[in-house]
This record gives sequence, structure tokens and C-alpha cells, in this order.
Amino acid sequence: MLIRQFRWAALAMACLLGAGPAGADTDADASADAGARAGRPGALYITTEAAAPSSMLDSEGSVIGISTDKVRAALDRAGMAYTIELLPWKRAYAAAHDRLDACVYSTTRTPEREALFKWVGPIDSAEWVLMARADHHFALRTLDDARPYRIGTYNGDAREQYLRSRGFRVDSAPNDLTNPRKLLLGRIDLWAAALRVGSPVLEQNGWAGQIVPVLVFNRLDVYLACHRAMPDALIARLNGAFAALAREGTMRKIERAYDNWSVRQPAK
Repeated sequence: MLIRQFRWAALAMACLLGAGPAGADTDADASADAGARAGRPGALYITTEAAAPSSMLDSEGSVIGISTDKVRAALDRAGMAYTIELLPWKRAYAAAHDRLDACVYSTTRTPEREALFKWVGPIDSAEWVLMARADHHFALRTLDDARPYRIGTYNGDAREQYLRSRGFRVDSAPNDLTNPRKLLLGRIDLWAAALRVGSPVLEQNGWAGQIVPVLVFNRLDVYLACHRAMPDALIARLNGAFAALAREGTMRKIERAYDNWSVRQPAK
């Protein structure tokens, strides 16, 4: 069994690099091929979450968004076949951790995750911000000042892991944009948000003036995180594609295309 697993792992990696193994068997065991499991032989299996405007479904069910369009552009530039699937974050993250052919975005590159993946990017940057109701007048100078309070987080997200591992009182939600409503209802004291620099999410949802930032507690980049079995040559090819597209201004054009995108909170 182990010999078969290693054999098909090698075959999958060869297909991903475009090597096209000669004389490969085509019996039922080929279902173990990682690329075939993604729906296209030799294709990378890319996962993400619903996190508009970075990744979301359009009216036809295709995955779009700022980070999505950047990932697509880099994969196309690198000449890679791929599929993209939108999943709940925990499933999307687990796929890249468990499947030989998989990568996940937009993934925060933390010290705890560094050795778990091979990294491509960065795709984008963000700030981790504690948000509060404007009428509560919190005076937070450091993150430790927030220890007495209930902090709304997103289930399985790096912010939740970061705060929970440091002993903060977290209240997890299945969708990050339910946290502002919990905040306004008094069910949490603070919301640990991840916002792109210049994000209009507060204004677009009518929260401006009601919810305000009280502390930026981290600034970081997010990446395409790939399974550790991915060949270094493939990772280098993708990183080269990202760098070239950034130099040419393509990444900035993608960002500007979403300047007027409206991010709406979920229906009650």
C-alpha cells in the first residue's frame, strides 16, 4: 500500500509539472491520482472561502474576487491547469493540508503555519483590527488591554487561533460578517476583523459611525498556501508569475476593478 501511495504521489507531481509520464497505467488505481481527484488530470486543486470582495461566487456560480483574480492570473501566467472551489474555511484549509495537489487562499502566514505549507505570494495585505461600538469608548493601547472583553472571531481563522492561544475570551461565529451584528446587539464587546487597507466594508454596510476601530494589533500579508509535497520548481514558477504580474501593474488593475464592489452582511 505504501509503495502504491508513493508511486501515485510521484505521478501526480509529475503531471502538475507538465512532465506527462510515459506508459503510465490507466486501470482503476488511477483514481488515486491527486490531479484526477481535482476534476482535471494534472490540475492543481485550489480552495478558498466566501470572503467578499477577495473570494465569492458570481451569479453563474464561478469563483471571483480580488484575490481570486490574482490567483487565476498567476496560474495562467505559469501555464498551470487548475480548478477553484469555494468551501467553508476549515474544509478549504484542510484540503491544502491533506491533499497532495491542493493549495488554499487567502491564508495568513503565521509562525505556527510556516512549516505546514509551501507559500506563494503574497496575494494581498491586511490589518487585524479590534472594532467596537462607537458608544462604548474603549481605550485600548495594547492587545493585553482587551483581555477582560468578549471578542468576536471567525471559526477556524488565524485571528481566532491567535487570540485563543493567548488566553483571550473569544466568541466564534461561522461567518465573519455576523460579528458586526453581534457587536451592535451587545453579544460581544469587540470584533477582531481583518480588513484590507482602505476597505469600505463599514461604509457599505451602514456601520460607519456605529462601529469604529479601536486598535490595530497586527499587519500582515496573505498567501496561496500549498501542500508540502508540491515540487519546489512549481512553487518557484508560481512565485515568479506573481512577481512578474506585480511589476507589470496587473495586480493593481485587478484591485481597482473592485473599487466599487459592495460588501453586504448576511441576511438575518
